[in-house]
Amino acid sequence: MSAAARPVVTLGETMALLRAPEIGSLRHIGSLAVGIGGAESNVAIALRRLGVPVAWFGRVGDDPLGERVVRELRAEGIEVAAHVDPAAPTGLMLKERPTAATTAVHYYRAGSAGSRLQPADVPEGRVEDAALLHVTGITPLLSATAADAVRDAVVRARSAGVPVSFDINYRSALAASVVAAPLLREIAESADIVFGGTSELELIAGTDADTAAVALRSAGVAEVVIKRGADGATAHVGSEIVDAPGFAIDPLDTVGAGDAFVAGYLSVRLAGGGDAGGPGGSVAEALHRGNTCGAIACLGPGDWEASPTLADLARFHAVGADPVQR
Repeated sequence: MSAAARPVVTLGETMALLRAPEIGSLRHIGSLAVGIGGAESNVAIALRRLGVPVAWFGRVGDDPLGERVVRELRAEGIEVAAHVDPAAPTGLMLKERPTAATTAVHYYRAGSAGSRLQPADVPEGRVEDAALLHVTGITPLLSATAADAVRDAVVRARSAGVPVSFDINYRSALAASVVAAPLLREIAESADIVFGGTSELELIAGTDADTAAVALRSAGVAEVVIKRGADGATAHVGSEIVDAPGFAIDPLDTVGAGDAFVAGYLSVRLAGGGDAGGPGGSVAEALHRGNTCGAIACLGPGDWEASPTLADLARFHAVGADPVQR
């Protein structure tokens, strides 16, 4: 497979998503919109829209919601290898907007097909022939077998010289911090690129985010990217520290913005490989695109539906959208 055709590979749980189309509590609203959502597939969709080939591996239930997950991802141009598990249902998430300024998400994923992910669900040779492996801290907290699947994929990638991207993406509903921190730190220290919010980096390092980034760099991580939401982002790459401001927007739905940011950043660094595997777009360019993708993703409902294409990025900047100067 040529270098240009090699996909980014990711794995994890994608759930069915029931979203309230109006403001109000699930106690009272009268209808729900059906969709899908999952951190890894959100990144996959966002990358594909930016022109990067992607393959997603996971498990779904033998049910209509599992069929929907597979159909939606394939419709976005993603290569999908989904093990259909007849013994477990597709996971479910409910999303409501109690007020115009707040979003609440409720998960029903205990015992789901996705939580039963295991190393054999990632086909032989696919990680080894990837441009990059992207994993998150959500999957290893789903179950022991899911943790094994992530560890195995990371080991396979590193053995084959494939760079690894890891978004900490800590979910307290899946595991207490005292349980999660050592496992997430283990994976982070095995990655080439680590993404995390300030509290997530503090969780795995027990110190402030910038000090945590320095520690991860000392442990061999090539790039550590601190996601600061509306305040932009910071990247520690080599001896360089690069800051990039966010955008002043009126967000509609912030869920999935971090995934869009990751995809935007990676799409630039993969434009030749990045520091993790050859010359790619600059860190400053990657942060700028990441912040742009994250901002645009907040302007529409859904976890991934508003993730931009390259044409969307051009239109966003054409109307005069500029980063906030701080």
